[in-house]
Amino acid sequence: MTVDVIVEDARWDPAGLEALAATACAATMAHLGYGTDWEVGLLACDDARIAVLNGEFRAKGQPTNVLSWPAEDRAAAAPGQSPAKAQPDVPAEPLELGDIAIAFDTCQREAAEQGKEFATHVTHLLVHATLHLLGYDHIDDKDAALMEGLEVEILGNLGISDPYEA
Repeated sequence: MTVDVIVEDARWDPAGLEALAATACAATMAHLGYGTDWEVGLLACDDARIAVLNGEFRAKGQPTNVLSWPAEDRAAAAPGQSPAKAQPDVPAEPLELGDIAIAFDTCQREAAEQGKEFATHVTHLLVHATLHLLGYDHIDDKDAALMEGLEVEILGNLGISDPYEA
């Protein structure tokens, strides 16, 4: 599993984002039985940059914590179902899973508001975004239950408690 990180906001540097991303993405892929022949692009930015991206791609011109762009549509056929698993036959090089953008300001604010460690919150968001790249979503209640359940399992394997518990 390769995570190519581009840091646009230097406040990410002391957070160890590259290590957090490598751990979160690899744990997600391993939990779902994927091999290691995958690549993710990660943009570490601020709220201003993610607001522009959110406006361009989702018509929501405000900051958000994380965005993801899958390299291909892997969505499930019906709500509550797992997406079809894509695996390379014999890859010559890592296959692109997709891209993620994560905003420092929003992540920092949310972690403080929720009383969570910054690294723990960021890890959760990276697991969440990786699941999006794999075709999982949370628009429908059944899809949300499936995706959140996977997040809890993956984070639990990393020693991180349920992020949805009050």
